[in-house]
Amino acid sequence: MLPLVKPYIAPRNEMIPKIEKILYSGYIAEGEAVYKFEEEFGKFIGNPNVLAVQSGTAALHIVLLLLDVGPGDEVISTPMTAEPTNTTIAVTGAKVVWADVDPNTGLLDPKSVRERITERTKAIMLVHYAGMVCNMDEFNKISEETGIPIIEDTAHALGSKYQNKIIGMNSRFTCYSFQAIKQMTTVDGGAIAFKNPEDMIPARKLRWFGLDKKIPRLENDIKRAGYKYGMNNVTATIGLVQLTHLHEVLGKYSFNGKYYDKVLREVPGITLTPYYDHTEPSYWLYTLKVQNRDAFIRLMEDHGILASPLHHRSDSHSVFINSRCELPNMDEWYKNYVHIPCGWWIGEEEREKIIQTIKKGW
Repeated sequence: MLPLVKPYIAPRNEMIPKIEKILYSGYIAEGEAVYKFEEEFGKFIGNPNVLAVQSGTAALHIVLLLLDVGPGDEVISTPMTAEPTNTTIAVTGAKVVWADVDPNTGLLDPKSVRERITERTKAIMLVHYAGMVCNMDEFNKISEETGIPIIEDTAHALGSKYQNKIIGMNSRFTCYSFQAIKQMTTVDGGAIAFKNPEDMIPARKLRWFGLDKKIPRLENDIKRAGYKYGMNNVTATIGLVQLTHLHEVLGKYSFNGKYYDKVLREVPGITLTPYYDHTEPSYWLYTLKVQNRDAFIRLMEDHGILASPLHHRSDSHSVFINSRCELPNMDEWYKNYVHIPCGWWIGEEEREKIIQTIKKGW
């Protein structure tokens, strides 16, 4: 079965010696390998203000803590995402306020977000779902006009672009995930990119119990309790090797996605997902809308190809019962969208098999 997601791991002869070296180095906790990974990842996204953390979830949590999000506050978010985006908001005690999506893209709708803003709104959580980039022209205007900070959840969108630049410098906070199935995995891990370098100082303390690792431990005075959210040297070493292949891997996603954009455009029963002005997707999941989705999924599976909506809409979980509201555009989007394999493991033969299977009809 051709999978929807599959972790890329650099060749054994590159990866294993590096892992062995760090494992037996005598220092496997957060150290120089982590700081080197931060430096190299910062070069990739074009922003040197990077902190590596334990997971994408940890990245989101630190950012929410920096904004002092807590009980009585509201964070506007999307139900079209993986669960951690919104369960992390819930952990702070704040209320998730759902905004509707654009029914053509499944991405958060700026007009709906404007309608949800109140005096309790502490942040707007954007998700560049499946590697597609939100309508940042409009969201930037909202943030500038209201002063409400935007958090970009970029777990799905490593390498996606806005205004011809890789996502990572537009908003005050951009959060990444290097979890197992992402475009680049470090087995698990994450990062935060900061537009304002001064935000890194408290974030670095929150990453490590509230301690400042830049001064001796015995000289530290914890003023705000933090968490054990640091990346370790082993994970960072994996990341450093993975980074050397990142452009090549992302290029394969992009080539396949753009090919699908071209050849599936006129297929009956399919509606391709449009992309907003000044944005370029990274195609982590190739996303389209199909008529009679169940029949489409059965056709693909009968030919050894996995197709699936993959994500469970967040607003249906009981933990968010107090946030539930009418979201007609989300209802429309959710019943028709589906993903097909698009990643680095899809070569010419696999790509043509997928295309010809779809063209047979369902």
